[in-house]
Amino acid sequence: MIIKEFCAENFTDIPKAIIAGATRIELCDNLAVGGTTPSYGVIKEAAIYTKDDNIPLAVIIRPRSGNFVYNSTEVKIMEEDILKAAEAGATALVMGALTEDNNIDKETMETLLIASQGLQITFHMAFDEIEDWKPAMDYLIDEGVEKILAHGGPLDKPLNIDKIKEMVEYADGRIDIIIGGGVTYNNAEELAHQTGTNYVHGTKIVEF
Repeated sequence: MIIKEFCAENFTDIPKAIIAGATRIELCDNLAVGGTTPSYGVIKEAAIYTKDDNIPLAVIIRPRSGNFVYNSTEVKIMEEDILKAAEAGATALVMGALTEDNNIDKETMETLLIASQGLQITFHMAFDEIEDWKPAMDYLIDEGVEKILAHGGPLDKPLNIDKIKEMVEYADGRIDIIIGGGVTYNNAEELAHQTGTNYVHGTKIVEF
């Protein structure tokens, strides 16, 4: 079974997406810049609605657009946003942090994971910027992260099927790989089959 994660910019399209077959929601704001943390009110209403349909609600924790290298003030903002997202009813969080040399910022991730209070965690597409990705994946697995959202390379290029397939094979069931970026209801099944994952993600992952 393919798990279709609909990327929602606000509450408006969530009901339609669920009716159309979305089985998971990622809630963001400002998708034009790759997504930032949505408001408390939006999270709360989305949580109420998705709970009735038993649909997981993942909320992105990202304080701004741009890179994924965060200073101490931004980390504090993310901690507070995590607490508020949990309070509002999020069942999962989507986040990530990198060092200047594009490795996982383990100190920041440890802080954010502690704040997450055991909610399911997806490490977002910042993962695509990590060159030595195998030890990075091992680290996330060891820390209890459940999913990685990836395109396999720059978003302005087609999904890197070979890279994603290698990631899925290396993960070997230890962590789920979600494919995103150019994945739609037209090509999701084929791309899932080609890469070996059953998790697909996008703003057009279902048709309505």
